[in-house]
This record gives sequence, C-alpha cells and structure tokens, in this order.
Amino acid sequence: MELLGKTNIDFIGKRNISFTISAIISILGIIGIIQIGRGAANMGIDFSGGTSMQLKFTKPLPIADARKALHKNGIAKADLQEIKDGNKLLIKVDKNTSLALGKAAEAVQTAFKKEVPDNAFTVESSTEIGPSIGDKLRKDTLVAVVISLLGIILYIAWRFDFKFGIGAIVATMHDCLAMFAVFYIMDKEINLLFITAVLTIAGYSLTDTVVVFDRIRENLHKNLKGAMDTIFNLSINEVLSRTIVTSFTVFLAAASLFFFGGEVIHDFSFALLIGVLVGTYSSVFVASPIVVILENRALAKQSEIAA
Repeated sequence: MELLGKTNIDFIGKRNISFTISAIISILGIIGIIQIGRGAANMGIDFSGGTSMQLKFTKPLPIADARKALHKNGIAKADLQEIKDGNKLLIKVDKNTSLALGKAAEAVQTAFKKEVPDNAFTVESSTEIGPSIGDKLRKDTLVAVVISLLGIILYIAWRFDFKFGIGAIVATMHDCLAMFAVFYIMDKEINLLFITAVLTIAGYSLTDTVVVFDRIRENLHKNLKGAMDTIFNLSINEVLSRTIVTSFTVFLAAASLFFFGGEVIHDFSFALLIGVLVGTYSSVFVASPIVVILENRALAKQSEIAA
C-alpha cells in the first residue's frame, strides 16, 4: 500500500534533534531502572511480594465502599481495581502490612463478609508471593532483559554488519528505556506483564529496524552514487509507507486491548501503545543515524589509509 507515495524527507539531517530527545528519554529510563532495581518504584506484588485476589460480587460494589470496608478492618495498604463486567474486584495487598504472609486473603474475605453481608461474593483467584521470591523475580527479570538485548546485537551483527548491530541494539535499548521512563514518571505499576510488554516491543522494534536495514543494504550493494546520508535517506523514504502502515495496524490492535481488554491488562496494553510509537521512531531517527555516523567514520579511516 503506497500510503504516502514517493517522499524525500531528510531524516538523517535531523539526527541532532532526535539524539537530544532520545538522550533525555534514555536518562529518565535509566533513573527508572535504578529505582526499580532498588525496589523504590511502584512495584507490583510480582516483584515486591504480597497478595492478589479477584472477587466476584452478586451486586456492584463501588471502589470507595470496598476501600472503606478494608480500612475499617485494618487493611490500609491495598490497591483496588474495579472490573465492571461481572461485578468483579481486583485487590492487591502489599507485603508491608501488619498481616502475616498467607493471612491477607483470609482477612480480605472476612472484611467484606462483615461490612457488606448483603452482597455475597466468590473468590475467582488468589495468589500469594513472598518478598524473597519477589526480590529474586525482580533481579532475574533485569538479567533477562540484558541477555535478550545482547542476543539482538549478535543476531544483527551476523545478519548485516557489526555497525548495523550497534545501531539496532542502541535503538532497542532506547525503546526499552523509554517504556521504563514513562511508567516510572506516571507511577504505573511495574509487574511481570509490563516486562512482557517491554520484551514484546523489543522484538517489534527489531523487526521494524531490520526492514529499514534490509533496504539500506540493498541500496549499498547497488553502489548508488552519493553521500552515505543520501543513500540512507533514500532507503528510509522507500520503506516509509510500509513502516507507517505496519505500525498503525499494530497500534490499532494495541488500542483495542487498551480500550476493550479490561482492567487486568490495561497497563500492559498501554505499554504496547507507547512501545509501538517509540519503536517506529527509533527505527528511523535512532538506529539509522547511528549506522550513518559509524559508516562515515569507517570511510574516513579508509581514506586516511589510502592517502
């Protein structure tokens, strides 16, 4: 689908602006990761430990009434999410409560039976995670993200060239850091679903970058005349329609999850929306300009040696 037709946009020429924006995003993302590693961010019970329950009531129970019932029974540190479809309530009780591990679920049920006796409920799910397990999951997750990024650079270096591998890994790291930055700034919960979204977007960003790199490699093999900036700009413009159409369709799918997928995966789908936008941006404005800089340096060294 030729959405835009033939374009001639100087993407590489705007690299100083894009690098400045990306640097700010990356710094915020690094701060977020440091805080997550320290456990100082809004950590979900997957990483901090605690109790998660999903209750289904016979009648609607407003969040305010549910929170009041829990507070009256000594459960102050609880995160409540209303699932309107089916009168369901998702309750997450932090580990830092006066309740012993394994007692929070029982205390929550007792509180509702006592405060709203006319609204019967059933427990659809209940999960307990100890603090030591949560700490191990947090550390293992960060290790998994690092290993996946290393795998990406090895793959791109093998398929294309080491300079392309560096561009791809920087762009992918940029996308992951951007998602960490947004979630940390907005104080959204960091849990395993968020990490799943980060790794999903890392794969999507890599796919989008590979398409751009494929066209760049084709044009380089054709020995097109002109500066490296010109060849890269030509290649990006040639696949621009494909990039926009693909990103837009993925964005629509993520938007459907965000608006209609329910509260449980709301933050997951939000992370996908952010990731699709950032991943598309980085393929054009981060990965390609980095490779151009590296290619120009290599050509300059070859010229010095030849002279």
